[in-house]
Amino acid sequence: MTTVRLPLFPLNSVLFPGLVLPLNVFEERYRAMMRDLLKTPEEEQRLFAVVAIRDGLEVAPSAPGLPDPTAQPEQGPTAGFGDDPLKAFHAVGCIADAATIRERADGGFEVLATGTSRVRLHSVDASGAFLTAEVEELPEEPGEEAGTLAEGVLRAFRAYQKRLAGARERSLSTGAELPDDPSVVSYLVAAAAVLDTPTKQRLLEAPDTASRLHEELKLLRAETAIIRNLPSLPATDLTRGTTSLN
Repeated sequence: MTTVRLPLFPLNSVLFPGLVLPLNVFEERYRAMMRDLLKTPEEEQRLFAVVAIRDGLEVAPSAPGLPDPTAQPEQGPTAGFGDDPLKAFHAVGCIADAATIRERADGGFEVLATGTSRVRLHSVDASGAFLTAEVEELPEEPGEEAGTLAEGVLRAFRAYQKRLAGARERSLSTGAELPDDPSVVSYLVAAAAVLDTPTKQRLLEAPDTASRLHEELKLLRAETAIIRNLPSLPATDLTRGTTSLN
C-alpha cells in the first residue's frame, strides 16, 4: 500500500475524477492551504484531496449563535468537524489538481481545480494551519461488460435529461459529443444527475466502473419514472448548462 500526504478540503458535495471544481476560498484555514499550494512551481501539479462531509459543517461558525449566544465560535483547522475529524468525513474522496489559484484583494482566493483520481483516507492530521490527510489512491477497474453498460446508461441519461428539462431537446452535451469511455461516462453521469450527496458518495465508492454504471442505470430509470409522474420538480435548470469534461 502506497500513501501520500495531501492538504484536505472537506465539502458538502462529492467531487468525481474529470469534473471541474470552482472554489471561493475565504476561511483562514483554507487561505493558508492555498498559500501553501502556491509555493509549488506552476509547472508542477498543485494537489489536494476533497472529501464529502458526513457529519459536520462546511463553513465554521464565525459568530456566537444558538443555543448559546455567548459561546465563542470554534477556531482552527478542525472547526465544525468535532474531536475526531476522520469520523466526520466519508472515507473515499478525490484528488483535485488546482490549475488556477488567484488571490483577491481581500486575501481570499478563487480556485479552479479538476478531479483526477479517487483516494481512500487513512488518517487526518490537524496539527498545522489546515487539515492534511494520508491518502491511498484507488485504481479504477473496468469490471464486466462496462462498455455495454455505458451505452445503456447514456441512452437512459438522455431520456432522463429530456424529462428533467421538460421534454425539450436540450442536453448537457449540447454542441459536444458525449464521452464513450465507460469510466468517464460513469463519473459524468454521477456528477450531472440530480442526486443527494449520500447517493453520489455511494457511486464514487463503487468497486469498479461496471458496478457504478449498473447502479446509475437503475437510478436513472427510477428518477425518469418519477419525473414522468411528477412533472413539476425543483432544480430542473441544473441540467441545462454545460458540464466540463476536463
